[in-house]
Amino acid sequence: MGRAWIGLAALSLLGCLDVAEERARIDSRVGRAEIDVAAVRVDSGSAAVRTFADGELRLWASAPTLSIALELENDAASSWEVRIENAMPDAELTAEQDGEPLAVETVERAVPTDVTFRIDGTAGGTVELSITVADADSRQPYRYAVFADVQSAIDDVQDIYTRMNAVEDLRFVVMSGDLTEQGEPAELRRFQRELKELRVPVFSTLGNHELGASEGNYHRHFGRGNHHFTFRGTHFTLLDDASATLAPVVYDWLDGWLEDGRDAFHSVYMHIPPLDASGVRNGAFASRAEANMMLGKLARAGVDLTVYGHVHSFYAYQNAGIPAFITGGGGAIPERLDRLGRHFVTVTVDPQTQLFETAIVHVD
Repeated sequence: MGRAWIGLAALSLLGCLDVAEERARIDSRVGRAEIDVAAVRVDSGSAAVRTFADGELRLWASAPTLSIALELENDAASSWEVRIENAMPDAELTAEQDGEPLAVETVERAVPTDVTFRIDGTAGGTVELSITVADADSRQPYRYAVFADVQSAIDDVQDIYTRMNAVEDLRFVVMSGDLTEQGEPAELRRFQRELKELRVPVFSTLGNHELGASEGNYHRHFGRGNHHFTFRGTHFTLLDDASATLAPVVYDWLDGWLEDGRDAFHSVYMHIPPLDASGVRNGAFASRAEANMMLGKLARAGVDLTVYGHVHSFYAYQNAGIPAFITGGGGAIPERLDRLGRHFVTVTVDPQTQLFETAIVHVD
C-alpha cells in the first residue's frame, strides 16, 4: 500500500513537471515571429506577438518598457504601423536604424493602454524599437496594485477596474493568475477587451484555470508565464506555478533574475503559494520539499515581497521571513464565511529605501 501510494504520487508529480516544462518551452519562443521579408524579436521586457505582417506589428505588452528588434529584408515595407496593447498610458516609441533615429508618429490612442505608432523611412537591416516611459528610471516612490482570481466573475470585473481607476497615481497592476474559467481563446480575448476600461496595464502570469484548454493559449494572447521586468529600479518576477511546481529550466532563469535584483527592491508573484497559508486546504506546491527549496532560494537572495492568488480570500503572513500576501479577491467563488468579498491590494514602494506599504481596497 505504502509503495503503491509513493509510486502514484511520483507519477503525478512527473506529469506536472512534463506540463510545466512544455509551458516553459513555449515561454522561450514568445516574442518572436517571422514572415518572408521580416522577423521580429522582443529582446527585453516581455510581449506576445499578436499580428505580424509586412508593415504591421501588434504586440500585447507584459512589461512597462520593451526593447524590440525588427530584422528587415531589402524589399520589406518602408513604413510600419506598430500597435502596443496593454501599454503604459504615457508610453512612447523611439526607433533607430544604423544609429540614426527614424521618424515616429503617434497615429491613434483609442484607449489609454492601446496606442498605435507609425515609423517611416525603414530600409533593409535591423530597426531597434524602444517602448518606454519618462519615469522609468526615476527613484521616487510609486504605487501599483495586485490581485488574482477573476475566473467566472468576468461579467462583474468592471466594478474592480472602476475602483482601481479611482486609486491616485496608480502606475500598473500585477495579476497572479486565474484570469479565466478554462483558458479558452474566447475567454482570454474577453478578458483583454474588459481591460480596455482600465486606465493602466495589467502584467500577469497564469493560474491553474488557464490550463483547462490546450497548451499555449495564454502565451499566444498574453505572453510569457515566467518573466521579469524592472521599473524605477525595482524588480518584478512573475512565475508560472500553475501546475503546483516550477519547471527545472525556470529555476535557471530565476537564479539570474534573483541575482539581478539582489541589491534592489524585488517582488515575486505566483498563482499557487508554495506552502499552504493556513494548513487546512490543498493550496500549495505538490512537493513540500520543492516549496522549502524555492522559499530558501528567495530568502537567500533578499526578496522583499511575495504575492500569490489561488485562495479566494486575503492573507498576510511570512514565508522564510519574507512578507507574503494572498489576494484572491478578483470575484471567483469566495472562501466561505470570510466576509471579505472582492478586493485588491495596493503596494507603495520607495526604490531608494527599498521599503513598501500595502493597503487592502474593498470593492464589495
